Amino acid sequence: MSAAFILFFSFLAVLFALLVLTIRQPMRCALALIGHMISLAGVYAALGAYVIAMFQILIYVGAVMVFMVYTIMLLDDRDISFLRPYGNHVFACLITGLGVAGALLAAIVRVVPAAPLSASGESFLTFGVFSQEFMMRYWFHFELATILLMIGIMAAWTIIKEGARHG
Repeated sequence: MSAAFILFFSFLAVLFALLVLTIRQPMRCALALIGHMISLAGVYAALGAYVIAMFQILIYVGAVMVFMVYTIMLLDDRDISFLRPYGNHVFACLITGLGVAGALLAAIVRVVPAAPLSASGESFLTFGVFSQEFMMRYWFHFELATILLMIGIMAAWTIIKEGARHG
């Protein structure tokens, strides 16, 4: 049953990611990104990583997306992107998304059934082992992504304010 939930939420995540890449209207794109992040939380919950699923919802959906939606709301309301709902690169995005989904599915099929065990006999797919690996190797990348998101928000806000002064 867990594999069915993982496949269902993975399918939803890929679907919402394709929508993020193809929709041109900023607010709808942000809503698709929220759907993608909620789908990822569903995958984490199906894998038994409930703390990560909770953080996915609280931090990314609850905090980061609120900032992004607020920033989008500050954008110029004379935007005509709603006239063409999809961008010029729809087919390239679809092909790329299907390729990534295929690679992800191949990796899941190859890795999940034969999860290696650590020296203590614990699977590497447990929350404890994952969190140790994450904090030992990837904490800098996580913090860097957070800083880059804040810089993007401040840059958008500055551009909007400069445009208001000159317009």
